[in-house]
Amino acid sequence: MDVLVTGSSGFIGAALLPALTAAGHRPVRALRQGSIPSGVDAIAWDPMAGTIDRAALEGIGAVVHLAGAGIGDKRWTHARKQLVLESRTRGTGALVDAIRSLERRPSVMVSSSAVGYYGQDAGDAELDEHAPAGTDFLADICRQWEAAATPLADAGVRLVISRTGVVLGCGGGMLGRLLLPFKAGLGGRIGSGKQWLSWIALDDHIAALLHALGSESLSGPVNLTAPAPVRNEEFVKTLGKVVHRPAAIPTPLLPLKAVYGSELVEGVLLASQRVVPRALEADGFTFQHRELEPALRAILG
Repeated sequence: MDVLVTGSSGFIGAALLPALTAAGHRPVRALRQGSIPSGVDAIAWDPMAGTIDRAALEGIGAVVHLAGAGIGDKRWTHARKQLVLESRTRGTGALVDAIRSLERRPSVMVSSSAVGYYGQDAGDAELDEHAPAGTDFLADICRQWEAAATPLADAGVRLVISRTGVVLGCGGGMLGRLLLPFKAGLGGRIGSGKQWLSWIALDDHIAALLHALGSESLSGPVNLTAPAPVRNEEFVKTLGKVVHRPAAIPTPLLPLKAVYGSELVEGVLLASQRVVPRALEADGFTFQHRELEPALRAILG
């Protein structure tokens, strides 16, 4: 199929493009007008303006929608929070409206969301796709993000909402930020260390996206997390073991809060969700990396 990918320059999108090609698809990138390189298969769009080249969408077989402003990149000022929300809802709404207007619609769209949907502190209960939404800022972002995609299902397009956990891979994401301090022996638990971390290896995440594109029996919310979430203290201990460095010194929170603000630190770094991929496994998906230590060893070579 021709597969449209938004957010194609991000950590996940950049890994998805070659995987689509290897699977026999033709990736088409959604890029802003004026930033489309010569010779690149692309469709012009502006997520904040809510515009997209509808004529170029005709004949696209599937869509993987990953675009959205970074959640943990900058302090959560009022303006930044609005950007985080509207970069998701406006972009998703524009894409959905354009697809609904087509004569030849894609057969499927995989639209991103996150495990933040379940709330900042969901306790120790295992959270499958039927668990209720939380009430904090990130949960509200995810609810509105998902709601913007929902009308697509009424237009006869199979819609998969991928509620993604922490994606672990080299060169980006959380692991990319942690590797240097951990190799320097400066890694350690964050806060109490008791909070749950729902993770997934980048290779498995890409494979799950491809599975979602091809499996006609899969629709609705799907948790993209490994089957074995861990507590933060176990994660840092395991990462320290893999890089052969101690990880005993707790990460000081005050400097982080000074840079990023208390709300971001508590909403992202201290958040706790014990998420399990029930729908994905019930649909026959096989994880290559089910446990954390073998996954980290494979990722880090």
